[in-house]
Amino acid sequence: MYHRFMWFKSVLRVITFISLTSYLGYYFDQFAVGVICGGIVILAWQYWRLHRLNYWLWHSKKITPPNTRGVWANIYEGIYAVKLNNRNKRKALGEIIRRFREGAEALPDAALVVDEKGNITWCNRLARIELGIRWPEDTGQNINDCIRSAHFKKFFKAQHFDHPIEITSPINPSKVLEIRIVPYAEQDLMLLIRDVTRVIQIENMRKDFVANVSHELKTPLTVINGYLEMIPEDGSMPAPMMHKAITEMRSQSIRMQSLIEELLVLSRIEASTERAFEKLVNVPQVLWQIQAEAEALNRDKQHRIFFDISPILYVYGIETELRSAFSNLIFNAIHYTQPRGVIQVTWGFEGQQAKFSVKDNGDGIAAEHIERLTERFYRVDKARSRTTGGSGLGLSIVKHVLSHHNSKLVIDSVVGRGTEFSCRFSPELISLIESDKGN
Repeated sequence: MYHRFMWFKSVLRVITFISLTSYLGYYFDQFAVGVICGGIVILAWQYWRLHRLNYWLWHSKKITPPNTRGVWANIYEGIYAVKLNNRNKRKALGEIIRRFREGAEALPDAALVVDEKGNITWCNRLARIELGIRWPEDTGQNINDCIRSAHFKKFFKAQHFDHPIEITSPINPSKVLEIRIVPYAEQDLMLLIRDVTRVIQIENMRKDFVANVSHELKTPLTVINGYLEMIPEDGSMPAPMMHKAITEMRSQSIRMQSLIEELLVLSRIEASTERAFEKLVNVPQVLWQIQAEAEALNRDKQHRIFFDISPILYVYGIETELRSAFSNLIFNAIHYTQPRGVIQVTWGFEGQQAKFSVKDNGDGIAAEHIERLTERFYRVDKARSRTTGGSGLGLSIVKHVLSHHNSKLVIDSVVGRGTEFSCRFSPELISLIESDKGN
């Protein structure tokens, strides 16, 4: 509580004390000694008060001041009021910082702040995901060491930030990032980073869609038209030939329908505007559902399929896309592994990353084919693909889904010994949640 300081009262106390000591000195015929003793007592008293003030400021854990009187009471109360004011300001500033961080994490773009020399001072979660920045380990790291692009270095050095630039993602070569730099605070700069891969790819996607459809539908349409031309107008055709024509046309129409559906799935994934890192996906539940579907699909080939699934390992992503990728890999293993083969499906930790893998003991894939397996409509054995109903789009779908989640498909295969398809998810996308398969 503030008490108004009375200068007159304080001076009067000092004068009264000096007068008393002077009178005692005069009474004992030692006037000078009395005055000096009084001054020494007052000086010692003041130094004692300074000592208590110093101890309270630097060593005491109490925020409340010691009890005292006079001018020192006002000094203590003044310092105490400043402390309370500073503490309240720190609380208010902490609340502002908390709201700023929450707002920054809610941004749809990656955000990163650097000083005038380009050293990183802050970044949000999306920046850590898109640029592979470790936080807070990379605090003070130069931005050019994180974005290793000659185009970006030249752009940053020129200091002309009127227009954004586009670069290849430093951690995902299949992604294109748009970087816009704006002034921030007094001398700092803020980098706003957006994934524009789908914007760039959308026109190519349309062209590829038309080209692929025209190429892949040509054969089944030719077969159907051929049989239709063979059938007389009056329908008088031997029963065996009619049965064969209808069977083949039905098979080709089913193939076309499957092809169109997979093309639409692939196009939807490529053009998706859904953000991949906002929703938590219950991957164990997804895999348990796929396991039931795989067992139904496996009735004819009688494979031994083993699922080893961590029940607590979830990831941030898009559930429909991850389900499509995982099911494609598992169903491909069932289709292309010889009857009564062994298939192992694993979902768990590998170091700090989450790993999904499908391993079989099938025929294996020659090394010259592995790099091209994720291309649209690429087939190692076209005749075999037609027999199994493959369209050549499954692994392309997997590739685009994993690219959308900052991952990639890894293929390890030895001819005659089997193949393993796997992918890994970064620690930033992982969440551990207690789960029960029965729920």
